[in-house]
Amino acid sequence: MFRLCQRAVFIHKQRSGFRFRLDFPSCSSYSTSQVRLGVLQRVSDKYERFLEQRFPRFYILYRTLRRGFQLLFEDVKEVRRIKRTMRSNNIHHRELPYRDMERLLLFRRDMIKAVPLVVISLPPFAVGLVFVLMCLFPRQLLFRHFWTPQQQRKFQAITHLKRSKHQAEILNNLVWTIPHVDKWPRRTLLLSLCAKIQSGVHPSVSELNAVREVFSGPPLGMQSLAPRHLRSLGSQLPVIVWLPSFLVRRRLTTKALDLLYLDRALDSLGLDQLSDEEMKRACDLRGLSPSHLSSSQCREWLQQWLQFSIQVKESETSLLLHSIAILTLNYPPVPK
Repeated sequence: MFRLCQRAVFIHKQRSGFRFRLDFPSCSSYSTSQVRLGVLQRVSDKYERFLEQRFPRFYILYRTLRRGFQLLFEDVKEVRRIKRTMRSNNIHHRELPYRDMERLLLFRRDMIKAVPLVVISLPPFAVGLVFVLMCLFPRQLLFRHFWTPQQQRKFQAITHLKRSKHQAEILNNLVWTIPHVDKWPRRTLLLSLCAKIQSGVHPSVSELNAVREVFSGPPLGMQSLAPRHLRSLGSQLPVIVWLPSFLVRRRLTTKALDLLYLDRALDSLGLDQLSDEEMKRACDLRGLSPSHLSSSQCREWLQQWLQFSIQVKESETSLLLHSIAILTLNYPPVPK
């Protein structure tokens, strides 16, 4: 509400004598924005209390979706800032600092997962169907911003259980491939490594480096892997494995290179700069379930992972993808 005060102003002008003018400035303008915001906030609080008391399950869904859209909006703003930085400095996303690169990669992963829901919502009057599908299939159609804390723990456990099964398949594929390795010393080293992992022992970085030449060419080079082997590798990463083999191979190569440059950025930043939450997220991104690990165990595994990863070349993407299974299957080590 505005209050307008009229006042008469006499202005003396040289050579013109006196002239009378009416001026209508706003003497005291009372902005309604704060008042309106206060009223809306009170109405919103009453509405939330009503939902919480009368419809508690719907209230949880409402709060989760509201918080999810807030987090998504923050992500969009940050990604726009990162994109502007990339354009202004003329750099690739693999040259970004660690936190910016991680945020960009996670945002892309989330958006790819949300594509089916967006496609379903395109037809007219499909909003109701989308809402029902979101309630019935939250793990398949939504992503982390739109999950409750209970759902996050539950879905993370399901994801890592499936990932562990695929990692066991990867190890079996390695064992089946051993007879096709041409040189006997390489075959012996790979057999020794697989036998050690199958016995429940966590391998060291030196043991993994000893077999790195096996993954540079046939039969374990990226271009020589069988379709079944490729799909097992893709199942431990967010890769659509039912695509044709050449597309799965291309996506796996891209994912491996992104992870390789992300590791280099993390090594430049230093593990000491990460919070406990960031360390757990880093372990999860690299195939290790952090749900039952302490902060010191997460840090110890990441140190081992970086010790190995920073030595990997861009042409050794197959080695990097296999090492996800090799270094996570038996971690943490069982005390003797």
